[in-house]
Amino acid sequence: MTIQNVGQNKVAGGWHKQYTHHSYTLGCNMRFAIFLPKTASNTHSVPVLYWLSGLTCTDENFMQKAGAFKKANELGIAIVACDTSPRGDGVADADQYDLGKGAGFYVDATKQPWSQHYQMYSYVSQELPQLVEKHFPVSRVKSIAGHSMGGHGALVIGLNNPEQFVSISAFSPISNPIKSPWGKKALTEYLGSDIETWKMYDACELLQSKSFDLPILVDQGDADEFLMEQLKPEQLLKAASSKNSKLELRMQHGYDHSYFFISSFIEEHLEFHYKHMSQAS
Repeated sequence: MTIQNVGQNKVAGGWHKQYTHHSYTLGCNMRFAIFLPKTASNTHSVPVLYWLSGLTCTDENFMQKAGAFKKANELGIAIVACDTSPRGDGVADADQYDLGKGAGFYVDATKQPWSQHYQMYSYVSQELPQLVEKHFPVSRVKSIAGHSMGGHGALVIGLNNPEQFVSISAFSPISNPIKSPWGKKALTEYLGSDIETWKMYDACELLQSKSFDLPILVDQGDADEFLMEQLKPEQLLKAASSKNSKLELRMQHGYDHSYFFISSFIEEHLEFHYKHMSQAS
């Protein structure tokens, strides 16, 4: 589990650093970024928020556009942002923005040619936290968040692993991929046509199955161009309500799907996670 530093910048009193490593889960080299607040040291570990980005993104989109560092440094939270898919010359791809590289959908693919490398669910839920906890001054207290495809990933990884995460949040998540064009396309390609195998990767299906104690915060802009066809937040709220799970959905007037939206509310999401991280420490 070796890593190589490929860049770093001091920012907001802390450090943003990029690393590469060979992933045994994905079978290729991967890159991730970490923000470490000034309080992180060899004698003081800090909780960590894992951020999952959306279609076409890398580790750089959130780190460069979200404006999260000042608040994260103030609260003493580390942030880890990974890539959205495996990468490399030998990795299967499609000439489409919503499939293949940049569009891993945070599932463990079972269908060829994707199954050789596209194991993003296991990478995010197992390998990456193990790597981060080994090499950086972070505690085992962690939360997960994401946007769009990454919001879907944060919800399903958090809900499937409630013993690992103390809170979940999402911006504009693909809430019900079984009923979304993006989701149907990706899940069919990566998993095959049996819808039963899709259900562990659908937040609505998971929330309908049982009650969850994990606190969940979801922000959705009502001017989002993907709102009705792809995102379906009303289904997420309905599913959570059916089992009395702790989900708060906030519809934000006038906001779209962009990082302008994320940067407007990211500090509130960090405060939400810090509250629950503090209770778990």
